[in-house]
Amino acid sequence: LKISLTVSRYRVICYRAYREVGPVKEVFLMSKKGMTVIGIIVVVVIAVLGFWQPWKGSSSSAAGQTAQAMQTTAKAVSGSQHKVLVVVYSAQNHTKKVAETIAEATNGDLMELQPKQPYTKEDLNYRDSNSRVVHEHDNPSMQDIPLVTTTPKNWDQYDVVFVGYPIWWGIAAWPVNNFVKGNNFNGKTVIPVATSISSGIGESDTLLAKMAGTGKWMPGMRFDENPSDSEVSQWLKAIGF
Repeated sequence: LKISLTVSRYRVICYRAYREVGPVKEVFLMSKKGMTVIGIIVVVVIAVLGFWQPWKGSSSSAAGQTAQAMQTTAKAVSGSQHKVLVVVYSAQNHTKKVAETIAEATNGDLMELQPKQPYTKEDLNYRDSNSRVVHEHDNPSMQDIPLVTTTPKNWDQYDVVFVGYPIWWGIAAWPVNNFVKGNNFNGKTVIPVATSISSGIGESDTLLAKMAGTGKWMPGMRFDENPSDSEVSQWLKAIGF
């Protein structure tokens, strides 16, 4: 059926091209160069008409994956009351705002990760090749960021842990790494939550899970840098909170 529709479109396009150009330019159309030009136009138009379908594009696939991820998380947290901890590193308070909404909605406790050497606004200027964050990105050995507190109080009592972070260069902001590496997540369901201006969550969630080596890590959720409270609440509802 698709081949038949494509052929039909090809005939229509060729006819319209002939009508537009007119018999006067028929010699050009039938020449080798003319046929090459028309062929290219036809291929482009067919690609647009036949294969670019906004309602079936990448956004649809992403939505399907998100739905599947939410179902996976909902299944993991269903069936009982949970003691929730929301751990967050937030460079510019965007992720912190999301974390606060999560903590309030889940009746969870909130812990903000704080580097011993806090980042200044200048440190976080990724457009400045001499900034701290750019130097750390270019030198992975500098990404071992000591934290004021690595292990939360009463860590053992929590069975669901949300881990919030901004996306830096396609991965989780590295100040969160020492929290992930420094704690035992056995017996805990871990839900990564990222924020970014435009980047997707990428492999940040799976990389953190590998870094931890323990716990039941769920697919991560990514929000824009300034999501509404209702967006966050709707997602929490979809995953069972």
